[in-house]
Amino acid sequence: MLLVRNIRLPLSCPDPDAEAAAQALHILRVPAHKAARCGVAKLSVDARHGKPVLVYTMAITLKDEGEESAYAGASPCVCFTQPARFSFSVGDTALKTRPVVVGLGPAGLFAALLLARSGFRPLVLERGPELDERVKAVEHFEKTGELNLNANIQFGEGGAGTFSDGKLTTRVGDPLCAFVTDAFLQHGAPADIAWRQKPHVGTDLLRGIIRSIRQEIIALGGEVRFNTALTGLKIENGALASVETTAGDFACEQLILAVGHSARDTFAMLHGSGLPLECKPFSVGFRAEHLQTEIDKSLYHAAAGHPVLPVGEYQLSQHVSGGRCVYTFCMCPGGSVCAAASEENAVVTNGMSLHARNGKNANAAVVVSVDGRDFDNDPTKAVAFQRQLEQAAYRAGGGGYLAPAETVGSFLAGRGELQLGAVQPTYPRGVTPANLGALLPDELSSALREGLTAFGRKLAAYRAPDAVLTGLETRTSSPVRLLRDKETLVCEALPGLYPCGEGAGYAGGIMTAAVDGVRCAAELMKRYKPCE
Repeated sequence: MLLVRNIRLPLSCPDPDAEAAAQALHILRVPAHKAARCGVAKLSVDARHGKPVLVYTMAITLKDEGEESAYAGASPCVCFTQPARFSFSVGDTALKTRPVVVGLGPAGLFAALLLARSGFRPLVLERGPELDERVKAVEHFEKTGELNLNANIQFGEGGAGTFSDGKLTTRVGDPLCAFVTDAFLQHGAPADIAWRQKPHVGTDLLRGIIRSIRQEIIALGGEVRFNTALTGLKIENGALASVETTAGDFACEQLILAVGHSARDTFAMLHGSGLPLECKPFSVGFRAEHLQTEIDKSLYHAAAGHPVLPVGEYQLSQHVSGGRCVYTFCMCPGGSVCAAASEENAVVTNGMSLHARNGKNANAAVVVSVDGRDFDNDPTKAVAFQRQLEQAAYRAGGGGYLAPAETVGSFLAGRGELQLGAVQPTYPRGVTPANLGALLPDELSSALREGLTAFGRKLAAYRAPDAVLTGLETRTSSPVRLLRDKETLVCEALPGLYPCGEGAGYAGGIMTAAVDGVRCAAELMKRYKPCE
């Protein structure tokens, strides 16, 4: 693939996408009939000089991909990238039992996919239900407040990422990202995720992709058991022998543990078994909602509303007093705030978007960092801290999983008021006016106020006093890490156990979790071949 950067066009251009494609081919000196595809990899707006200009990066694939490298030097703004080639080796030692994968979020899903494609016929155990049943449980909770502890936005087929914006962006330059992208494409993801700089799928399209990948795993000899939660590990002679679950015991000598960041009962079981857990940095705060039109104005200025422009998204961060960082996380353009509780009498918020990103509001987590120093480096205290915040949010909401909320102007002044204006909260269970600052330790509340004030200097929409804050956001990532060897990825204290993904503390987001699942499966495969 060839990337042609810095193609600048006026807003008045009648068909800017087509013109950008034509200019990209002209820069490359490639005849149009040789191009197989010419897509928009990135589109931004340069409004620094008062007259907004569209700035394109175009992705070009030639019909004869072998010719692409010859065009790489056509201009300093041209970059040539080659698709990664994957070859996964298989060991010589035959397994006595098929490998077990616990958890069917992105990490477990992609670990199981690679194992299945390689003939290992994995057994996948998921504590929640299959996706259609899970969606019904989430919708029922949103309407009634009746929470299913194993079928919610945290648990069930697809994991927490299923109810999200479906972002596939990552700062990790791992070539295995291409393996994950290819699998998404094979199972129906939009074609543009192959070349867009900030690819996203959307929660609506993501669901069909997850079902399709699960069906491939089964078709290749794998087995998926839903409503089956891990409850214990049986160890014999210092090695893993079987797993204990709510559906009985299963023989297991190789286990990929991909339970997700909210499996607190599993964390407690592992800690009680003497496995090495440590505190891991995470963050807490709330969801900030703004009108999407105001975000667009802040980013695009006079160009806001132009039909060629993508819906505006942002990422902000600010180092504040005390050495902490306040930042935005999981920004959902045109999305909604969702009710993400997985424990009784606790409120958790998160955000999601459909593929079209056409909702009235934008939302993002605004959070402040915490780490082991805040919890005496005790992982049980870190989990307890999350739980205490969520229970405090439930009480402040008045029960029924209503969420406490406050407008930004009130939060900055410490008034505890919800004076709604143009921004109407989207949290489905409803919100209750509350003093959000009182729900957090003073140091964290002060840090969030300092961060929000700084964000207002960077993005005009953050100066709107009627923007809505809904709390609390506590599940940004796992608060614990299960230690593993850096090279083999095997748990340092238990041979045969591969801590994997977000829950084990080694990923953050759909793409990095999926990549970690592939890495763990690949490491297992290096040592073993499928059982006969």
